[in-house]
Amino acid sequence: MRFTPRKAGALFLVLAVVTVALSASMASARPARSSAKLQACALLPDTKSSTRYTLFDAPYLKAAFKAGHVSAQVLNAQGSSARQKSQAEGCLAKGAKVILLDPFTTAAGLAITAEAVSRGAKVIDYDRLVPKSKVSYYVSFDNVGVGKLQANGLISALKAKGTYNSKPVIAELNGGITDNNGHLFKQGYDSVLNPLYKSGTLKKATAGDQWTDWDPIKGRTIFDQILARNSNKIQGVLAANDGLAGAVIASLKAHALKAIPLTGQDATPTGVQFILAGWQSGTVYKAIKPQANAAAQVAINIIKGKPVKTNGKVSGTPSILLKPIWLTKANYKKVFTDGFLKKSTVCTGEYAQYCK
Repeated sequence: MRFTPRKAGALFLVLAVVTVALSASMASARPARSSAKLQACALLPDTKSSTRYTLFDAPYLKAAFKAGHVSAQVLNAQGSSARQKSQAEGCLAKGAKVILLDPFTTAAGLAITAEAVSRGAKVIDYDRLVPKSKVSYYVSFDNVGVGKLQANGLISALKAKGTYNSKPVIAELNGGITDNNGHLFKQGYDSVLNPLYKSGTLKKATAGDQWTDWDPIKGRTIFDQILARNSNKIQGVLAANDGLAGAVIASLKAHALKAIPLTGQDATPTGVQFILAGWQSGTVYKAIKPQANAAAQVAINIIKGKPVKTNGKVSGTPSILLKPIWLTKANYKKVFTDGFLKKSTVCTGEYAQYCK
């Protein structure tokens, strides 16, 4: 058969139509693209207030969502409320039906929660509760209990050092004044320490009760000023986390002062190293993996229409509350056996000598 240009063109047109039809048929046979939509987002606040968000929370949350076969993103606001709000809006635009929120500030948390709920999504407050918001669930540790552990840990360290009965001067470096957790921690340790200040057993340092925004640099400046106001005579410090404890240690070293009873929180590698070296008395160990797994499971259950089991309420919000542990030289190896920290990360360099 002889092809003329006209016949060839007609044949090519037929082939094109058949190709388009086949493509459409194959596309209709594929799974719906909606199944690949983003289902959940975890929004973390920063990397400055604690190293935990990068070292622990992010990888644990990603692993938990993956194991639950839920498409999710884990994002960090890097200390910006505006960025966190933008991240939330991006997640909602991609179809997320659950937002796991650790807000950078309470104001940011309120705005993000209101926006998410208005668009049909549910919000789980993670680690920090946003009071008076439309949050569905809260997953954290007993944060008032965290503060009590810190206060009792400080008292034990004062007694071990032999200074408890000599009216020791105590300074308090609080966390973030806009952070609800910071207030819960303080509620906990003040409930233990305030009666001792009132009875005269302990003495609060002049200008010795200040908020730091969880900023170790600001904490260092504040503690330098506290030392100056009290002629370097500070016998103990309630530092709200390990970063602030590190600021106190740096200040003590810069002033050629010896170690004093000192608290922390988060069981960071550096915090544990300072405990082993005798510069820090203890830290609150909050096993992040169980917390991340519990929070991710709540999100997964919501997405899959399964019931959510809680074990308490905080400010009227159904909650899952985990138990914190006071970590010292006596039990620091728990972070290794739990897989929370690697021994090779802590027992290295000058700190290797302290590990047995």
